[in-house]
Amino acid sequence: MRVEVNVLESGTEPRVSVQHQPALMMALRTGSIEVGSRCSEMMRFTFGAGEMCLVPRHVETWLRTDDLHYLYLSVDISDAALAAACDGTRGDVELRRVGKLVDARIGALAAAVNAERVAGFPSGRLFLDSVEQALAVALVSGYAVRHRSVQTYRGGLGSARLRRVRRRQDRRRVDALRDGASGGVEPSLFLADVSQVNRRAPPLNFSCVRG
Repeated sequence: MRVEVNVLESGTEPRVSVQHQPALMMALRTGSIEVGSRCSEMMRFTFGAGEMCLVPRHVETWLRTDDLHYLYLSVDISDAALAAACDGTRGDVELRRVGKLVDARIGALAAAVNAERVAGFPSGRLFLDSVEQALAVALVSGYAVRHRSVQTYRGGLGSARLRRVRRRQDRRRVDALRDGASGGVEPSLFLADVSQVNRRAPPLNFSCVRG
């Protein structure tokens, strides 16, 4: 997690910014800012100290302010923390853009990060990692873009379910044998052969698609 204070200088022309990691931003003083995903779509927002917005990765943001120094805290959330909040889901976890984020839990965590920053980060890396993971869980649960992802579950079927599958296979093979009884194979010998095959068969693995 990267924590920094940014200063947006006043100006007549808007500037563009691209966030490479998802970021939670919190105003450190009251001020107004024009924001938009395109220069032609900019809207003015007034933020009080402690109010927040959420900016996803790789999204252009156009900014302009009339304030002399617009101060805001930027908290970048790492891919590792977001993935851990999704139980290790492969691939990037995308968050939605939220112009004004009102969430008491996230606000309390952001305030804790800012207090730690003001004090000079006395609690060290472990504290920041813990807060980052709590932020990631809150952001993913409330503001993630839901994508379908493919996950592979290894280890095969459970033993009880596997026995049921094999019994169904045995019954189908016996029925097929009876239908073709002219082949002269005894059912008891056939079942013995099936049992030997099943004992040697490896566990079944499946790939499941989860939303």
